[in-house]
Amino acid sequence: MCASVLPSMALIGALFSLLTFCLIPRPALAGITRNYEFNIKLQNVTQLCHTKSMVTVNGQFPGPRIVAREGDRLQIRVTNHVSNNISIHWHGIRQLRSGWADGPAYVTQCPIQTGQSYVYNYTIVGQRGTLFWHAHISWLRSTLYGSLIILPKINVPYPFIKPHKEFPIIFGEWFNADTEAIINQALQTGGGPNVSDAYTINGLPGPLYNCSAKDTFKLKVKPGKTYLLRFINAALNDELFFSIANHSVTVVEADAIYVKPFETDTILITPGQTTNVLLKTKPKFPNATFLMMARPYATGQGTFDKSTVAAILEYESPISHSTVSIKKLPLLKPTLPPLNDTSFATKFSKKLRSLASAQFPANVPQTVDKKFLFTARAWPLSEEQYLPRTQCVELVMQDTSILGAESHPLHLHGFNFFIVGQGFGNYDASKDPTKFNLVDPMERNTVGVPSGGWVAIRFLADNPGVWFMHCHLEIHTSWGLKMAWLVLDGKLPNQKLLPPPSDLPKC
Repeated sequence: MCASVLPSMALIGALFSLLTFCLIPRPALAGITRNYEFNIKLQNVTQLCHTKSMVTVNGQFPGPRIVAREGDRLQIRVTNHVSNNISIHWHGIRQLRSGWADGPAYVTQCPIQTGQSYVYNYTIVGQRGTLFWHAHISWLRSTLYGSLIILPKINVPYPFIKPHKEFPIIFGEWFNADTEAIINQALQTGGGPNVSDAYTINGLPGPLYNCSAKDTFKLKVKPGKTYLLRFINAALNDELFFSIANHSVTVVEADAIYVKPFETDTILITPGQTTNVLLKTKPKFPNATFLMMARPYATGQGTFDKSTVAAILEYESPISHSTVSIKKLPLLKPTLPPLNDTSFATKFSKKLRSLASAQFPANVPQTVDKKFLFTARAWPLSEEQYLPRTQCVELVMQDTSILGAESHPLHLHGFNFFIVGQGFGNYDASKDPTKFNLVDPMERNTVGVPSGGWVAIRFLADNPGVWFMHCHLEIHTSWGLKMAWLVLDGKLPNQKLLPPPSDLPKC
């Protein structure tokens, strides 16, 4: 058994119901049930002077925002009106005893076929912060994604200054071609897939691409205020640097876990990760507008989209300024790290530390029941790893240079884990563990395995079910960088996976 275990968490019963699509949380003693309707339908969308029919939720791109509070129950009915098979994953949700709602196709469910519906039914236990949802079958998450915002319980404040306003900012990729055709061609030929034509911020490519000046996200702010920006990387295949011209931000959360705050001019965010930052605006109207820009961090030898996406940070003008004069203000650009700046990536990741306060402790397993070492190029899904419930697991993931060193953002379903160590070169089982951080390591659900290096994580196998683990670069998942953990039931009724729901899709 573990020497340090996570606190027990009981499922919170729903007390009230809420009207469909309600986005404003209402007071509740424990938790309420929030109902959403996701209709999967085709929608014509135009970007870069190119119109295509693509799969969406409710005709929206990005998809609808889900807002709930810690302790709430979500019931999301997904109805498939397109010819593609569909499944939805609620990325980062622990899904305690509710693995049937996790969403990866052919792992915890058969996909939802044309004309069928499935209700994803789960309770948010012990989590608050920024997560997101996305399709989890083939490459359909290129257009099927949206934010999942979990607010703290009523009367529970943030462990940082209360923001004036909050804004979700979702990074994505735009392909002029159909992504299903792209991945099918790549798998048939064995070559790398065609890269995206643009990156997007909240679905818009921005002014740096041809035929895109009008399709620009603008973040409008007031002087002297503090804003909470909720960043989500929903891109298919690219880690991203992001910066705002002439502004710094304070990182306060990552993967829905509060962190020790630190200031930075640039953040790095891999596919599958979320990062919350506080933006303190300038005390007076700055007589300028500011580009917010993102471009990839890339370490592999394959081709990738080298372009830069931009949005605009715009201050509300005082009465003395007209709209015309705002347009004439200078537009300042940030300086982003080079595309292969592993030094910045390493320094940034080392700054991330769990808050580890009395209210939000870091329950790091101090002892380990089972150890694994995987290389980041050989994870056959057929080799499930069986774990007795409550085992403390240590997993070292080693990148190799057989086909060229490359960073891999690895995502584990059903759990958070602690990043107790990382480094470059080959992992040394006799020396490296002596340098592990077992006090306040970062806790998250997606970690970047350093290019040509290793990362060590620990987690408590307290959630019975089958849990997918894979690289969140979609092409690597398609090529086989994936596996599953099978966590066995415990002896008590509240330690067992619940029975499958009656509407679970059939293959």
